Amino acid sequence: MASQLAKQVVERAYPTEDVATLRTFKKKYGSPCDVVAKDKCFYFAHNEDVNEDQEIEEVKSHFDFGLFGNLNGSEYSSEDGKKFAFAYYREDLKAMDCNPDIFAQQNENKDNPHKTKYVDECMKALGGNGNSYTNSDEVGMAKTFNAPYYLDVIGTSYCRSRAIACTKQEYEHFEMWRTAKGNLVSKHQTWIDSIVKQCNQLKIGLKAYRYLSEGIELATELGIELDEAELIRTNSTGLTIYNPTNLASMIKGMKNKQSSNTREAKILARKQYEESIN
Repeated sequence: MASQLAKQVVERAYPTEDVATLRTFKKKYGSPCDVVAKDKCFYFAHNEDVNEDQEIEEVKSHFDFGLFGNLNGSEYSSEDGKKFAFAYYREDLKAMDCNPDIFAQQNENKDNPHKTKYVDECMKALGGNGNSYTNSDEVGMAKTFNAPYYLDVIGTSYCRSRAIACTKQEYEHFEMWRTAKGNLVSKHQTWIDSIVKQCNQLKIGLKAYRYLSEGIELATELGIELDEAELIRTNSTGLTIYNPTNLASMIKGMKNKQSSNTREAKILARKQYEESIN
């Protein structure tokens, strides 16, 4: 819906017949008439609000429809765009032995070699350069995602200097679309946080166990089937702090306490985003 709306607004500002005429002039007169270009990011603005002095006030923001487009209205690319791309194509990236959860797993950590390694692998798999300004290096999934959103604009200046007029209602639809992208990132982060917390608690409990039977009991409580022949028993000097039944209950209690934590909710967030662009 957002992509169709953007097409309507952009073509209203730059009519297709004008674009066709200018392309004809370019063929005839060359570079002096080379003023039509494809773009996927736009400044949309409306003048339907008034300030406290009852004066008309322009409201505008940058909207990047690209896979790695910023989620806060900035025209510059950031990690937020990559986070959306990794969450949106999570299953595809997992199938390519990449780690699309790396941003969520490293959310509280500064940049480090481990994070950089997996981010670079995901970016390579997606086929994007993460640059909002150019699509010259984009291939694969990034190119496929971006292709439908490129629209014809007239003028050679950067998008910041050519705000395109729209109505307040249209502007609010674009904001809803951008919010949907942010919600997908947020749901993904919450879901991974829940999984990491459960895994950490599980590690603490397992390290404290001294007997194989305790680990098997825990697995049974969690509904996990284990083949004892494949288990390797290790020695431990730790104390059995966590009773298997209690630990299982604790982990189950941590599991998706809120609906926003569930994998289903994350999938729903992606569907809602897709509905906002179709």
